[in-house]
Amino acid sequence: AVPVYALDARVAWPLAAALCTALLCLYQALRGGAAGEGAAEAGSVPLLKGSALLLLGCLLARCCGAAGGGARPGGARAAGARRGGLESFYARQLRLSPHVLGHSKAHVGRVVAELVRAAKAQGLQPGPLALSLRGDFVRVGSAYEQHKVRSPDCFDVLVPLRLPPHLEPQPRRAGPCGAFVCGLRAPAGRPRRQRPLAEGFCVELQGRSHLSAGLVLRWFQGHLQRCLGAVRYRLQDRCRISLSACPGRLPTLHIVPCSDYVCCHISMAVRLIPAIPLGDALYLTALPPQGPQAAEALWGLNTSRQEQRLLSWLKEQAPATSCHLKCLQILKGLRDLRGQGLEEPFCSQWGRVLSSYVLKTALFSLLLQGPLEAWDERFLVERLEDLVLYLRDCLRKQVLMHFFLGNTGLPEAVPLPRFLKEAAPVNLLAAFDGPTLDLAAFQLINTWIQAPHIIRMYSSPRYLRPVPTPCRHVAEARQEPKAE
Repeated sequence: AVPVYALDARVAWPLAAALCTALLCLYQALRGGAAGEGAAEAGSVPLLKGSALLLLGCLLARCCGAAGGGARPGGARAAGARRGGLESFYARQLRLSPHVLGHSKAHVGRVVAELVRAAKAQGLQPGPLALSLRGDFVRVGSAYEQHKVRSPDCFDVLVPLRLPPHLEPQPRRAGPCGAFVCGLRAPAGRPRRQRPLAEGFCVELQGRSHLSAGLVLRWFQGHLQRCLGAVRYRLQDRCRISLSACPGRLPTLHIVPCSDYVCCHISMAVRLIPAIPLGDALYLTALPPQGPQAAEALWGLNTSRQEQRLLSWLKEQAPATSCHLKCLQILKGLRDLRGQGLEEPFCSQWGRVLSSYVLKTALFSLLLQGPLEAWDERFLVERLEDLVLYLRDCLRKQVLMHFFLGNTGLPEAVPLPRFLKEAAPVNLLAAFDGPTLDLAAFQLINTWIQAPHIIRMYSSPRYLRPVPTPCRHVAEARQEPKAE
């Protein structure tokens, strides 16, 4: 049964119209019955009619209140209980300690900087026209955008590559889902000098040479593996590090801090993503090969820096107590909890349809549709419900457009590179069929309605993350006597 406060206008107003019709029919029946009765019974008919009219009037007012957001008996109590459950879920299972997150990000930055420095110094042996590392790295992902949930143990880092001299990347759209192929433009008259790169890192597509994401990823894995020994020796007093480089997958750096160096004792995994810089803080990132030679040449467009700029602008414009990132974190948490109760094959599709990037894109679109003052912390439940309903509508329509590709409605304070402005729009849901999206829309709205029940079901101790060990620096500071 769906509670009255969960009904939207499309359900409540037809129900109210039906009650009005029933009210009129009952009134006519009672009026006709009263005309045929005797005088002795005439006094009881008005009382019966009044009671029936009062009862149906109360039902009608209740339904109209549910549709229009008006006052309803028990509504404030139910809304308060829902908010309390969501706040408790956020505090116990989703919220990250800023202190622990800061320790983790700083340690990841030191280790990755050492590895990238060593990889740049070693270079690649075959010759001057091979790939090399630019020497820096770019922090991307939820951990650096303040909406990571549960534990600061996974990070994403872009590692920009340097192409040989006189070669420029030429990205071109290769499909409806936002995949690109990367052509290489070179000056004429140097075919012999370009041969090492063409033979080692390129594939032929339609008679033209394109940089292969699969071949670049294979070289990147081996290059990092060769540099790991020197870095491991320099960092042996701080942590133990290892690199997992499975064929066709992005290399992952595993960091296990030493107990007397990092006080938070969290093992971390860092995905190292090779990236081709396009300028204006845009990058092409290698996609793991999933098929024939044509698919091996596909690259993904990374707009993480533009997303970070938009989030910074929103932080400046929104109220200090804005809840937009908190809504995103809670929705990600509810998605993960609901996924534990789904069966295959839809279970794996559930996480792909409602990926973190899809949820973040929906949040961006919704934020720019109304005043940012409406995202104050006081309206957490209302804004979270708006986000769920917006996502449901997108899934039903099977359309959610990429927020930056071809979007001309961005604020002037968030400038876009020309490449993004002139790009054709991309539908992020184009890869999924209609029945899958319809089922995802149904499960999404069902998850929101049953959110308190789902949270209680998965709030047993075995599902809760352990409380992080208190930092020894904080403990020592508390024990020190206060300065006079």
